[in-house]
Amino acid sequence: MDVARKRFATRLICLSLTALVLAACDSAQDAATMPVPIVEVVDSVRRDVPLTIEMVGTTLGAQDVPIRARVEGFLETMNFQEGLFVKKGDLLYTIDPQPFQAMLVAAQSGLAGAQTALAKAEADLGRIRPLAEMKAVSEQDLDAAVAQDAAARAGVRAAEAQVELAEIELSYTRISAPIDGLIGLTKARPGEFVGREPNPVVLNTLSDIDPIRVRFSISEREYLILARYYLLEGGRTDRGQGQSDLELILADGTMHKHTGRTTATSQAIDPQTGTYSVDATFPNPNGLLLPGQFARVRAPYRTLEDVVVVPKKALVELQGRYRIYVVTPDNTVAIREVTPGPAKGNELVIESGLDAGEQVIVEGTQKVRAGTAVQARPAAQSTAIPLEEA
Repeated sequence: MDVARKRFATRLICLSLTALVLAACDSAQDAATMPVPIVEVVDSVRRDVPLTIEMVGTTLGAQDVPIRARVEGFLETMNFQEGLFVKKGDLLYTIDPQPFQAMLVAAQSGLAGAQTALAKAEADLGRIRPLAEMKAVSEQDLDAAVAQDAAARAGVRAAEAQVELAEIELSYTRISAPIDGLIGLTKARPGEFVGREPNPVVLNTLSDIDPIRVRFSISEREYLILARYYLLEGGRTDRGQGQSDLELILADGTMHKHTGRTTATSQAIDPQTGTYSVDATFPNPNGLLLPGQFARVRAPYRTLEDVVVVPKKALVELQGRYRIYVVTPDNTVAIREVTPGPAKGNELVIESGLDAGEQVIVEGTQKVRAGTAVQARPAAQSTAIPLEEA
């Protein structure tokens, strides 16, 4: 009985060893027939990299002037076409002038009465003064005549002021363009009562759009970067006037043809938002840009010379360490520990750990490890966007 058990155990061990050997052979055969992983690569390059900061802003007119009704009344005429350019002095609106003409006539009548009173007071004083010298009338009568003359003169000056005020208010019934610019949609039409709430007081807005103004805010960190470069490294002391090579990126992604410059800044960092407000102006000769558009302002502040650049997607982070997978000349994978620098667009500056001309893996890093044999093929063109177009 024991002999039979020993024979069974021996056969079982032999069968197990045979199965293990066959499995090992199958694994070796599978490994020999497994396809080599395909990875996409891009050559690291060495170039100059201009660094920039982008800020989101809103366009404004160089001047945005509200057109106000400065007197109350019914709007009579609108003398322009909305959305077109007008010249300084062009008539825009008229308000019914009749009430103001009547007030002017009344003021002129008051002036005439005051002038008549002055003439009488002068005549009376002229008669009384010689009599007072001859002691024919009392000093009290002379003082009264002098006072009456002075009061009459003051009455004339007051009446003249009333006439001037009436003329000014009458002139406000004709509203002219204060500047050259683009006029918008009117907020009141002829026949409407204007000049008093809740009726329209601001009838329209006139904007000078060449140059166009862009207002944007930057963070305190961005302010320090730009201030150090333009005020210290750039050797400038004219705060707010240093940046003359700003670029404007429009809402459709296109670049405005003209560069701009900063023209005004706030005097302090806003403690509520932690931002610093800046105004910049850009030439707008064809009137393409209008007030109220959103745009991005790009400010260059430094150029890194002759640095190694790779696509950002080539960088792999693992527990605070940064790696880049490269394909060596013998088509195996090597891992480089690198120090990343600034990024611009889809590309990244590598400060150390990588040389120019190495084949950097941008697709397929999850399939390989150090020493893995791979088949490298160039990545699609969209993987690496040139810095100049980013």
